[in-house]
Amino acid sequence: MYYNNIIETIGNTPLVRLNSVAAHIKGTVLVKVEYFNPGHSIKDRIAVRMIEDAERAGKIRPGGTIIESTSGNTGMADKQSKEKIDILRAVGAEVVVCPTNVEPEDPRSYYSIARRLSTEIPNSMWMNQYDNMSNSAAHVETTGPEIWEQTEGKITHFAAGMGTCGTICGVSRYLKSRNPQVKTIGMDTYGSIFKKLHETGEIDTREIYPYLTEGIGEDILPHNCDMSVIDQIIKVTDKDAALMARRLSRMEGLFVGWSCGTAVHGALEYARENLKQGDLMVIILPDHGTRYLGKVYNDAWMKDHGFLDEGAMLSAEEILRRKSNLEPLMFLQAAQTLGEAISVMRKSDVSQLPVMNDGVIIGSLNETRVLNALLDDPSMKDHPVSEAMSDPFPFVLPTTRLDVISKLINRDNPAVLVQAGEGSVDIITKYDLINVLAG
Repeated sequence: MYYNNIIETIGNTPLVRLNSVAAHIKGTVLVKVEYFNPGHSIKDRIAVRMIEDAERAGKIRPGGTIIESTSGNTGMADKQSKEKIDILRAVGAEVVVCPTNVEPEDPRSYYSIARRLSTEIPNSMWMNQYDNMSNSAAHVETTGPEIWEQTEGKITHFAAGMGTCGTICGVSRYLKSRNPQVKTIGMDTYGSIFKKLHETGEIDTREIYPYLTEGIGEDILPHNCDMSVIDQIIKVTDKDAALMARRLSRMEGLFVGWSCGTAVHGALEYARENLKQGDLMVIILPDHGTRYLGKVYNDAWMKDHGFLDEGAMLSAEEILRRKSNLEPLMFLQAAQTLGEAISVMRKSDVSQLPVMNDGVIIGSLNETRVLNALLDDPSMKDHPVSEAMSDPFPFVLPTTRLDVISKLINRDNPAVLVQAGEGSVDIITKYDLINVLAG
């Protein structure tokens, strides 16, 4: 089987279960991974629908110019990542960068510039995804039915970010037509109008201020926004969204965009309080992480914006430099008796040591393991260390960061080894991490 063109590959994106980040949630939490679309974004769906509808209506003819304004995945603005601009230029688009911190009526706004260009360029059309109802119609016809079929109609909760609102309202409209009991939860950002509007019916201009998260939130009410199909809206900070995007990448293998972090953070916040056993939640992940390599996935950028604590960015090398005791690492030999190992650990005032045999690290021994062995059989003190040792401590590189090291050190594994220069080996223990974090 083959496709006649890349457009035919749009849609039918997979549902994937969240495991680590949703470990304490009752019920099942699934994500619909929209970066499987050829443009790595859910916006592929609406782009095709809006263009085809415009062609059928005679609003644009072959050879015409398509114009779009956006702060999300369909176009660019001055807060957009460089990667997004580079991608658009790579596929032949002309990019006009506009300021975001201006009123929609301002002639410099991306709304105003798109409207002006559509009047100046012959055979052109401003698609206007905010007010173009083909946007939400695309999700009524594709995304909603896919979710219903993929969950076999068992979905109880649907969650998505809110920008143009085409995704959340189109999908919700379809799901509620199949089961009115499905709950729809929208994710907004601080600086956007949606949450207050949903709760009061009014747009509060005091709620509008600049924010960093791309592709979510709004300072106008798009025509695609239908508050009647949304049950609750949760606001998520720029920082929480960015950190969740990184967690999804590291813990779930989902290399996703910034607003994906918004959707998952807010959805899990709701799920902790509201989901029960047997419930099934689906969250939309709109795009791919390659668009945010210079921002969310750049440690320096994250630190500059106060999104990363300094401690989390410390490397194994820096942790070792800050250790109060920099004595050469001691080793136990596999043939030594457990009694001899106890003497070495007492004399050296250490609670865990690597175990070697013929110059190769083959295991580890810690005080908990020693205690359990002696409680089971006091005569073990005369047996070789190899009979009581645990698996070797894991190795990390000198560049490995504290947040990764902290995941490796746990109740069952009290330390990691660092492969230093010239074949030397150092150790980082739970106690070392406590000292570094405590300052």
